[in-house]
Amino acid sequence: MDRLQSFEAEALPQLDAVYRFALRLTGGVAADAEDLVQETFLRAFRAWDQYTPGTSAKSWLFTICRNIYLRQRERERRHDEIVEQVARESEAPSSPAGELPLFMPAAQNDPEGELFRNMIDASILEAIERLPPDFRDAVVLSDLEGLSYAEIAAVLGIPTGTVKSRLFRGRRLLQKKLYRYAVEEGYVRPGKP
Repeated sequence: MDRLQSFEAEALPQLDAVYRFALRLTGGVAADAEDLVQETFLRAFRAWDQYTPGTSAKSWLFTICRNIYLRQRERERRHDEIVEQVARESEAPSSPAGELPLFMPAAQNDPEGELFRNMIDASILEAIERLPPDFRDAVVLSDLEGLSYAEIAAVLGIPTGTVKSRLFRGRRLLQKKLYRYAVEEGYVRPGKP
């Protein structure tokens, strides 16, 4: 089987799972998730000779996707620091009061992301998104994407024991955050959370 056929057979079937993972990473912003998936598959194809056929393409792709996302966030953070520094330096003491700052954050208008957020119960989505990132990543990869402990460990670059610990703690945090919701929806009877 040639490189393209191998890639199509093992990587492309994981497209939906990688998109769902990217959507979780980007907080439900569909355009950002689509860009992230596109970059993930582009890099995966370029590095396909490094992939071991027959292993978990899903885990390998999730690792690439997460690494791209983390690098982008770091670049954005550094960019924002530079912009703030330039804005502070460009403020002249003689500028009139009430003048708009040199740089302003862009408004976000994401109807597709809003639709996605409304499709899943807002309480559950909010609880997942409010988890600390380490716990959120483990819970999403395990409970939403169905990866094994070993696969999650490979994606996140942490030991399997740490994955188990983060899953346990993340699930406990979700349980506490969603207790009232579960009672209201009739999933559990009132009592101790």
